[in-house]
Amino acid sequence: MKRPGPLFTLLAGLLLGLFMLSLNATTGTKSASTYREEPSGVTKSPSPTSPPAKTTPPPSLSPSKPPVPNADYAGRTDDDSSAVAVSLRDGKGIAYFCDGHDKESWLKGDVKDDGTMKLTGKDGAALTGTLKNNKLIRGTVDIAGGHYGFTADKAVKPSGLYRATATVRGAKIEGGWIVLPGGRQVGIVDRDGEPAAAPKIDPATGAVTVDGQQLTARPVTP
Repeated sequence: MKRPGPLFTLLAGLLLGLFMLSLNATTGTKSASTYREEPSGVTKSPSPTSPPAKTTPPPSLSPSKPPVPNADYAGRTDDDSSAVAVSLRDGKGIAYFCDGHDKESWLKGDVKDDGTMKLTGKDGAALTGTLKNNKLIRGTVDIAGGHYGFTADKAVKPSGLYRATATVRGAKIEGGWIVLPGGRQVGIVDRDGEPAAAPKIDPATGAVTVDGQQLTARPVTP
């Protein structure tokens, strides 16, 4: 029996190749090198991002309390026996307590931002007070063993505190006056350590005559 010749073998190979190509075209089979698409309806999730950094607002600054205003105050003690005047300037205070006869005291000291004050004078005299709504000072005065409550309302010129010093006929004169709202005056003139009721001053000019000599009482501030 003869073996198939080379021509027959080649022809058989060609027929097998044509058969395989026809089979691939009929079934739609893709070769391994074909690009693979993503399934329809599937969306890629975005890559996670860091949340924005939280910014902390700066703390709100509470408004600072306004300073104690510069003003003068004058009034009477609760028992109506004496007068009290207080002058405030730039956180400092000076006060005068006077009964119009023989008891008086000049006091001074600091005034806090909240309106409280502790003013002191000679021989242990002390005034403790609080400024209320910038309209009045309510407090107490301790002097010569006495304890006096007082209220001093805001004073409008010519009301307020006045003082005069001079030497008259060889005597040292020191006078203090409180002009109350309404015009009433309370004052003492001290002659070489001897206190007595003071003559009235002219509130418009401060002019006053002491022992025949004309002096000028001037407004007192710290």
